[in-house]
Amino acid sequence: MPDTSSNPFGGLDLLSSSVVLLDENFAIRYMNSAAENLLEISNKTFAGARLDSVVEFPGALQEALDHAFTQGWSYTGQSIRLTRNDGVVLHLNCTVNPTDSPQARLLVELWPIDQQLKATREERQISDQLASRELIRNLAHEIKNPLGGIRGAAQLLEHELNNPGLREYTQVIIKEADRLQDLMKRLLSPHRPMQPAPVNIHEILERVRSLLTAEFPQTLTVRRDYDTSLPDLIGDREQLIQAVLNIARNAAQAIKGAPSGEPGGGQITLRTRVDRQVTLAKRRHRLALELQVIDNGPGIPEDIRERMFYPLVSGRQGGSGLGLTLAQSFIQQHQGTIECESRPGYTCFTIRMPLITG
Repeated sequence: MPDTSSNPFGGLDLLSSSVVLLDENFAIRYMNSAAENLLEISNKTFAGARLDSVVEFPGALQEALDHAFTQGWSYTGQSIRLTRNDGVVLHLNCTVNPTDSPQARLLVELWPIDQQLKATREERQISDQLASRELIRNLAHEIKNPLGGIRGAAQLLEHELNNPGLREYTQVIIKEADRLQDLMKRLLSPHRPMQPAPVNIHEILERVRSLLTAEFPQTLTVRRDYDTSLPDLIGDREQLIQAVLNIARNAAQAIKGAPSGEPGGGQITLRTRVDRQVTLAKRRHRLALELQVIDNGPGIPEDIRERMFYPLVSGRQGGSGLGLTLAQSFIQQHQGTIECESRPGYTCFTIRMPLITG
């Protein structure tokens, strides 16, 4: 929690939206971290400066500020155009509200339109994916029992057959039933509760790296690009290993057939960096881990890019389509996000998770 003993407005830094507090002269009394990033100005440097000396904005917003102060009216504006001192034009949604604080009479809240659209799109995707997973689980329940009956009938039939050559066909039925039962088990198995503890992300990545190099010794080079100054994060070690391994193994399987003459051959890069002032799951975090899994494979087919985190969606022959679904589920349990950029020769999965520092 932020220390608000010396700064009564420090709690605003937890908000993902940009907040500017103004006094009766429309001078800046405080900006939260999101506002500093958005306007690219320092709270310490510009505290006391009038807002119109920091950004250029339309007369309608100035009129709204006047009315909010003199009449106590609130204001909501859509697609407001603000111009920063460096000439960059911002398109924002904005609200203005009067306050009862003697130190700050007006609260101005700003949201970049593209940020709002992104957050709305992420919420819709998560909702759609949850509905899809529930549908898949219900279907798995319906399939599980008849599948057991089919396998049992095939076993009984095999014992009754006098011609050993015909048992080849019953074995096909039994093996395929076993494969489907294993898939149903994975779909229906409940996730164990998280077991959070301080974990070093690079120890997790080294574990993933060792597993990959053992599984793909001839076709894959795994590079490290670590920021070793990163602090520990609070997480479930096994879930994080599984999430990163699922993503990296998908990449390794995709580039397994890379031509030996290709420069560098099949290559995966595990990259870590720190990200600052990041909004994850509608919460603003001062520090976050940025973990990237980058490969030089053929890329993700365009027709599945929007659906690749859905259950049973796979771009690989014989794939179950559960690896990315489980990875996303585990990362979401850590209050994080996964994004993907892909084109032929380059695919990058970016995971962001909050870092909790002392």
